[in-house]
Amino acid sequence: MRARVRLALLVLATLASPAAAGPALETARTLLAAWHDDPVRIDRARALLEAEAATSPSADTLVELSDAWFLTGEFRATSERERMAAYEQGSRAARRAIAIAPHNERAHLLLAFNSGRTAEITGVMRALGLVTTVRDESSTVLRLNPSSVEGLILAAGLAAGLPTLMGGDRAKAEGLFIRALELDPHHTGGRVELARLYLAQHRWGEAARELQAVLGDDAPSDVPRWATRDRPRARALLSELRERGRVPGLPPQSP
Repeated sequence: MRARVRLALLVLATLASPAAAGPALETARTLLAAWHDDPVRIDRARALLEAEAATSPSADTLVELSDAWFLTGEFRATSERERMAAYEQGSRAARRAIAIAPHNERAHLLLAFNSGRTAEITGVMRALGLVTTVRDESSTVLRLNPSSVEGLILAAGLAAGLPTLMGGDRAKAEGLFIRALELDPHHTGGRVELARLYLAQHRWGEAARELQAVLGDDAPSDVPRWATRDRPRARALLSELRERGRVPGLPPQSP
């Protein structure tokens, strides 16, 4: 009798909790969590995920695969052709994940990210269909989760970067960036983008404040991104402000 009770409890527990990730998926996640220490980890994670997706294509595996392809385009591709191919593969994996799990927020985000990069390479005016995809996916993410930090930053980036006739609105962009950073003050990517918005509006002091916050962040939400992209960009933009004398009294830059 006790054995039956234990078996029943085990079945109920299995049904009530999500299935544990397989070893390939967990290994890939571990590799991607610190890929900045050795960018080859991106390639290793992608290979693991491709093999897993070929035999057991779960939504989680496909989402991680989409992310791995996005990182490949960002940091491993050596030509525009390779970048384009990586982002297209990332979009394909994200669409497969959405087909399995239509309400997977991260799958929609990654479809937007990969499609957006493809549009940048192609040229926005020549890739209006991709821009539409990015806008639609941005709306979907915020519908699924109005407090999605990445979703808010994505929407802010669209409002900041698109022409007015296509929905561009800098005031709206600023509000979205600020809301996202209130939810996650350590999202250094969003902070750099807010600084760039301020620079475009000649709001030098506010831009410098955001850039200094990026350099001084001791607990960035995405350490690999902070180390490889956000910190170098913030340092370069601050140097430019200094050289142009835009912010008198800006303290010396630390090495």
